[in-house]
Amino acid sequence: MEILKSLYRMTAFQAIFEHPAVLLMLLIGSVLLYLGIRKKYEPLLLIPIAFGIILANLPGGQMGVVPGESIELGHEHYMNLFEIAHKFGIMNFLYYALIKTGLLPPLIFMGVGALTDFGPMLRNLRLAFFGAAAQIGIFTVFLAAISLGFTPREAGSLGIIGGADGPTAIYTTIKLAPHLLGPIAIAAYSYMSLVPVIIPMVVRGLVSKNELKINMKEQDKLFPPKHKIKNLKLVKILFPISMIIVIAILVPTATPLLGMLFFGNLVKEIGSTVGRLTDAATTTIMNSATIFLGLTVGATMTAKVFLEPKTLGIIVGGFLAFAISIAGGIVAVKLYNVFSKKKINPLVGATGLSAVPMASRVANEIALKHDSGNHILQYCMASNISGVIGSAVAAGVLMTFLA
Repeated sequence: MEILKSLYRMTAFQAIFEHPAVLLMLLIGSVLLYLGIRKKYEPLLLIPIAFGIILANLPGGQMGVVPGESIELGHEHYMNLFEIAHKFGIMNFLYYALIKTGLLPPLIFMGVGALTDFGPMLRNLRLAFFGAAAQIGIFTVFLAAISLGFTPREAGSLGIIGGADGPTAIYTTIKLAPHLLGPIAIAAYSYMSLVPVIIPMVVRGLVSKNELKINMKEQDKLFPPKHKIKNLKLVKILFPISMIIVIAILVPTATPLLGMLFFGNLVKEIGSTVGRLTDAATTTIMNSATIFLGLTVGATMTAKVFLEPKTLGIIVGGFLAFAISIAGGIVAVKLYNVFSKKKINPLVGATGLSAVPMASRVANEIALKHDSGNHILQYCMASNISGVIGSAVAAGVLMTFLA
C-alpha cells in the first residue's frame, strides 16, 4: 500500500485532483488543437499555441511561463537566462529570451514583407485610405475597455485585436500588458481564422445588393486614372525605403515591426541578386519564429492566468474591435461614394483589415456571388495591404502614449 501511495505522489495525479482547473485548460488546448488540425483555423500558429497550452498545464513539467515578478531579484534587477532556465525550466528560458524581448514578432513581419506585393496598393493609392479608416475598431474598443475598468495599457492591447494582425497584437501586448498575452493571442488568431464568417455578417448589415454590384473595372473604364506609374519596379524598390523613414520619424515605436516588414519587402523587390535572403526570410526564419512564438505564447496560458473575468472581456472586446474595424472601412467607402462620381464597391472598405490575403478573397467571393463578372480582388488587396501598415502604425501610436 505504501508503495502505491509513493507512486501516486510521484505522478501528477495528486496535483490534478487538487487543482481541477488544470483539466479545463487541457480541454481548451485540445479543442484548439482540433480547430487547427481538423478545421484548419490558422493552423500554423493555432496548433503550436494549443500544444503550448497543454504543456503549460501539465503539473510538474515546468513548462508554464511564470510572471515577471517571479524573476525579479530587486529593483530593476532580474535573473539571467541561465538562472531562469535552471529554476523555471526551458519554456521560461525561451519566453524571456525570444518573446519578452520582442524579438519574434518583427522576425515574422520580415517574412510577411518578403511575401507581400505592394503593387496593387501603389496602383490604387486612393484605396489605401480605407485601410486607415478600418483601424477605427482599435480605438473605439480601446476607449470602451477603459470605461469598463481595464487599465489603459490593457485596453490598448485589447483594442489592437481590431487590426486583425497576430504579430502586431502580440508585440503590442508584450510592451503594454504581458500578463494578457495568452488570451490576446488566442482572440486575435481565432477571429482572423473567422474572417470568412465575420466579414459576410457585417456586410449583410451595412451594404445593399446594388452597392455589392458596383463593378470596379467598369468604373475604371468610365473614369480612367489620370496618372499611371511608368516604372513600377523602381517605385516598388523606393517605396519601402521612403516609407520606413517617414514612419520612423512620425511614429518611432512602430519602427521594429514596420522596419522589418519593409526590409523583407525590399529584398523581395530587388530580386534574384538577394534571392537567398528572401528565401531565408520566408522559410527558415519565419517558420522557426512561428513555432517558438506559438509554443511560448501558449505556455503563458496557465489556469491561474486564463480563468478569470478579464479573459471573457477580451474575447467579447476582441470580436467587437474586429467587427467595428470592418464596419469602419465600409462606412468610409459609402461616405466617399456620396461625393465622388467614380464609385467604389464597399467590399473594398471591408478589407481594410490586416488579414492578408484572406479578407480580400472573402470580399471577392461575395462580389462574384452578386455578379459573376465582378472580380475585385486586386482592388481589395490595395486596401488590405494598407491595413497591414495601418494596424502597425496604430499599435505604434498606442505604445507611444501608453508605454
